[in-house]
Amino acid sequence: MDSSYNEELNIFRETVVKFIENEIAPFYEEWEKNKIIPKSLWHKMGEEGLLCCDIPEEYGGFGVDFNFNMVVAEEIAKAGFFSLSTNLVVHADIAAHYVLNKGTEEQKQKYLPEMVSGECIGAICMSEPGAGSDLQGMKTTATKTDKGWSISGSKTFITNGQNSKLYIVAAKTNLEVATAKGLTLFLIDEDMPGFSRGQNLHKIGQHAGDTSELFFDNVEVTEEHVLGEIDKGFFNLMEELPRERLALACVATAHAEGALALTTDYVKERKAFGATLSKLQDIRFKIAEMATEIEMHRVVIESYKQKLANKALSTEQASMAKYSATEMEFSVTNRCLQLFGGYGYMTEYPISRYFLDARVQTIYGGTSEIMKEIISRSILGR
Repeated sequence: MDSSYNEELNIFRETVVKFIENEIAPFYEEWEKNKIIPKSLWHKMGEEGLLCCDIPEEYGGFGVDFNFNMVVAEEIAKAGFFSLSTNLVVHADIAAHYVLNKGTEEQKQKYLPEMVSGECIGAICMSEPGAGSDLQGMKTTATKTDKGWSISGSKTFITNGQNSKLYIVAAKTNLEVATAKGLTLFLIDEDMPGFSRGQNLHKIGQHAGDTSELFFDNVEVTEEHVLGEIDKGFFNLMEELPRERLALACVATAHAEGALALTTDYVKERKAFGATLSKLQDIRFKIAEMATEIEMHRVVIESYKQKLANKALSTEQASMAKYSATEMEFSVTNRCLQLFGGYGYMTEYPISRYFLDARVQTIYGGTSEIMKEIISRSILGR
């Protein structure tokens, strides 16, 4: 990357940091208590050009690359506002790109400009009660009708579930074959008859991020609501996974960086046994260990960003990044909390939120166990 590109990225980063300081930090605790991020914040982010930056200009975006999206998500994660970072990744780096890459021109024109402006928040709906990451266990079905399709079933653990206006829903369209060969994606609008939201689920972390159950009771859709090809939904999912998993690895690394920065400041001030903690060799070594782990991941993440830009990032590499970075993130936040002692267990100390928010990162987007299975298959075969 040349110097002018880096300068442009840094200027954009400064804009993001100022936005965080002015529009997020003063209000985030209230959002955590209310267990939802107000839609007005999404509108403000849209007005500032912080949503879906890499969507092409003809659909309202800037047409820049993945790095700009990650500047927004990573800086928010680094600052400790991880609920928003997660919800943002689902909207801007997952849902919007399904529409961009699999949608018809009419679908792109309908949804993408509003996703860029924040008027339309997106969600991706895969997980189901009793199935989780196992798509083979999916029970939501789409039955052919004279006018199109009738969708029935339920989803759970859906990020942006309460706030979304657009839901990308996976449903089985061919019951005679394995799910992988009979899955289709549909675009469901929030006001469609038969669609309803369940409760905003109560989680141990990421409280401000709305995560919901969704229900589909014979939701009638037309062929215009099919995203991609009939029965090709599983393959569409596989094509988008490298970007999704790299994005999760990026925010994991940034989140760990933020936790370490917070902890470094604390050990420089906190005294024990007649000296600041930062003077104790054991503490110094722990800081050195974490800084090294984070730096190694940062180097890999940056190189993988370039691979993604060149369409050269493999599913296996994205799985390695997601697995390793999220495991590192939780390990770092855990060790950082330990260095705060009893205060780390108190909710008024932000490190406690870093720790709790990080826990789910090794679960959603494909568990660590699933990532290891994908990696091992690439090396050893099935």
